[in-house]
Amino acid sequence: MAAAHPNSFKARKTLKVGSRSYTYFSLKAVEKQVGDLSRLPFSLRVLLENLVRHEDGTTVKKTDIAAFADWLKNGGKSVKEINFRPARVLMQDFTGVPAVVDLAAMRDAMGKLGGDAKKINPLVPVDLVIDHSVIVDNFGNTGAFKANVALEYERNLERYQFLRWGQMAFDNFRVVPPGTGICHQVNLEYLAQVVWTKKEGRETIAYPDTLVGTDSHTTMVNGLGVLGWGVGGIEAEAAMLGQAMPMVIPDVVGFKLSGKLREGATATDLVLTVTQMLRKKGVVNKFVEFYGEGLDDLPLANRATIANMAPEYGATCGFFPADEITLGYLKTTNRGPAAKLVEAYAKKQGLWRSKKSPEPIFTDTLHLDLAEVEPSLAGPKRPQDRVPLSQAASQFVTNMEKEFDRKDDGKRVKCEGTDYDLGHGDIVIAAITSCTNTSNPYVMLGAGLIARNAVKHGLKVKPWVKTSLAPGSQVVTEYLAASGLQKDLDKIGYNLVGYGCTSCIGNSGPLPDPVTKAINDADLVVCAVLSGNRNFEGRVNPLTRANYLASPMLVVTYALAGSMKIDITKDPIGIGKGGKPVYLKDLWPSNLEVSKLVDKYVTAKAFKKRYADVFKGDKFWRSIKTKPTLTYSWDDKSTYVRNPPYFDGMGKTPGSIANIEGARPLGQFGDSITTDHISPAGSIKKDSPAGKYLGEHGVEAKDFNQYGTRRGNHEVMMRGTFANIRLKNEMVPGVEGGFTHHFQTDQPEPIYDVAMRYKKEHTPQILIAGKEYGTGSSRDWAAKGVNLLGVKAVVCETFERIHRSNLVGMGVLPLQFKDGMTRKTLNLTGHESFDVGGIDGGLKPGMDVPLTIHRRDGTSEKVVLTCRIDTAEEIEYFKNGGVLHYVLRNLAQAA
Repeated sequence: MAAAHPNSFKARKTLKVGSRSYTYFSLKAVEKQVGDLSRLPFSLRVLLENLVRHEDGTTVKKTDIAAFADWLKNGGKSVKEINFRPARVLMQDFTGVPAVVDLAAMRDAMGKLGGDAKKINPLVPVDLVIDHSVIVDNFGNTGAFKANVALEYERNLERYQFLRWGQMAFDNFRVVPPGTGICHQVNLEYLAQVVWTKKEGRETIAYPDTLVGTDSHTTMVNGLGVLGWGVGGIEAEAAMLGQAMPMVIPDVVGFKLSGKLREGATATDLVLTVTQMLRKKGVVNKFVEFYGEGLDDLPLANRATIANMAPEYGATCGFFPADEITLGYLKTTNRGPAAKLVEAYAKKQGLWRSKKSPEPIFTDTLHLDLAEVEPSLAGPKRPQDRVPLSQAASQFVTNMEKEFDRKDDGKRVKCEGTDYDLGHGDIVIAAITSCTNTSNPYVMLGAGLIARNAVKHGLKVKPWVKTSLAPGSQVVTEYLAASGLQKDLDKIGYNLVGYGCTSCIGNSGPLPDPVTKAINDADLVVCAVLSGNRNFEGRVNPLTRANYLASPMLVVTYALAGSMKIDITKDPIGIGKGGKPVYLKDLWPSNLEVSKLVDKYVTAKAFKKRYADVFKGDKFWRSIKTKPTLTYSWDDKSTYVRNPPYFDGMGKTPGSIANIEGARPLGQFGDSITTDHISPAGSIKKDSPAGKYLGEHGVEAKDFNQYGTRRGNHEVMMRGTFANIRLKNEMVPGVEGGFTHHFQTDQPEPIYDVAMRYKKEHTPQILIAGKEYGTGSSRDWAAKGVNLLGVKAVVCETFERIHRSNLVGMGVLPLQFKDGMTRKTLNLTGHESFDVGGIDGGLKPGMDVPLTIHRRDGTSEKVVLTCRIDTAEEIEYFKNGGVLHYVLRNLAQAA
């Protein structure tokens, strides 16, 4: 048995900061044995410290630590697998509820296996922020916020009662109640410490603040020098139950920034440019680290905006090392005392960036002169599709035919009962929505100044535009009110609607009836402009086919213009007082004007006030009644929270792995099938399998709520898997939505119905797809739903990182076509059956796996695929039927 900490590098040292002493694990001590590490990227130094501190001779060996020096010698390349243990876990309520459901189910299962249910607890600190449930039902008036909050509690009481139970039942588990802010901004402004500390006996250990989060935009906190990234709820559960996270020491792409942003360019324009460049470069599964003299004056808010978008540029993280700007932000956000430890620790450990820091060695690099960034949007369907603002109008007209197969004849449709009409290209949603931009006071106060200038010139938002202001934290409200700009925003319809993700995750709420009718009657291609980070088809609102990401400043500007067909760089935004045309230059504030407001109104006092009682919640939260019990009392009548079937019939030891024989395809898809296409999200249709289930259980259509709020009910979620209205399954050509066919018929049927038929017939199922399968948010239900439908394997050209891992975590086999092989080169039609062999004799990471294709005409073909179970740890998870089963069995055996 290895010692608890061999301390091979004699790294345990003491750091004094003022009158306090901290124990830390010195990277300089490691250098004495492995050589100079001064040019190791900062993000890898954080990983290295994590291993040094957790060295135990088994999960972390001396050779794992020495491998970082080899990474440098090999020019930024490694195949070495390491085990990372994050300091903490961050969750939001959509992904958090099912995670707590799983913990509650594990307590039940632990009892059945003869173990101690008390052992099921998070072993690292977990913070769950309720931010995904508020919907923009009410907008454009002073009572919108209050009305939306009341509706939120009315719809989600069962879920909130369950989370309050979890808050009391589990150790190391805190809940930030609704109406506080989004998890990323609360993390950035309050939860994150940059240097984490914990008591061990008489010692206080200091180490880098690291985390994983159940939302892919966890990376926002990378802007603060905190290493963390999004994982699926399944991986997060494993991490909080003490499982190390296996990973290969990553490639690190250095992104050099130089110069300064030009007048009129915003952080949003910068991040859309960065996203486009990195998508083109190809950084999936890689770390991105920013460096260069451009960082010297780059505000932390802008860094966080760039870091937030890491999932959109495909990287695991987008890291900014700690420096003077980090310290300034900690002080501004009322964390002055923490700043002293951060500075002392970072300088001692070589984690401090300064002008004198040696340039790190990177796997690859690219460079952007900030002065080249121009005002931009991204759309109409993907975050990486940047459009220069000057080309936005002409590009939309081109896309009418190219993307939407429509000819714009210029006709407009009267909206019944109103004095306005609607046409192609009109903007029906203009949402200032969390989370990329609303942590950035430069663009938020900038939006307020545009509203002020619009009021001054007599402009109004067009009557068909649904406006909303959903800040990421209450501090935004504080500085908008203090500056007087909220009054101007209110005057043009940008009243506070809630603190939450809202439109960015599809909680944009219904459009007014006359607008909805006109869109449907004339089949109009209408637009949404939002300050979020995702604009995939069907995500923002089912009725907005074209969706554009933009800064809050441009969101307000486009709400005033009312159409994407107006070139706002040249054409008038509208007609103001005295019949005078008003142009963009009349509305847009100078960079200096914005900076002065930020310096004056974004203060430590505002942060102190708004975060004083962050876990207390409002009167609604405090009035929720629940009892603290060891195990949860499941309510068989609940349509929100159900005991999932994952552990039904589970024995103390796993069964043997069998080959997959006679599998039928449940779906065959093209490229870029996102977790938004797979995972249930948005509204629940009455005639869908999920809608029928709820109807059968006495729920009226008006109370269906949305899929996200019912993530604690596997019955609803499995029925909603692949239910996206824009899904294109090649097995049912010409049909959009969640449909497929059974192999005995070509008749389109709901995917859920066909899957259940296959399950009844004991027929395993398989999914076939193209490139980038599973891109998008880190959604556990994209893997859980697939598992519950009976899918045994997914075969595609490339996987997105989180989703591949989630599939393994749910016992679904990820398989990848060899280079040059695709569903098209194999002439797959969806009428085949498949045998996956070679897995019963012992799985190995990355091994070759034979796939036999049996065609409809009786012929067969055998090809070789790559098994994308990437690590030895993942093999163990898969053998056990999933990561939770693996953890549960280990805990039960240790009883």
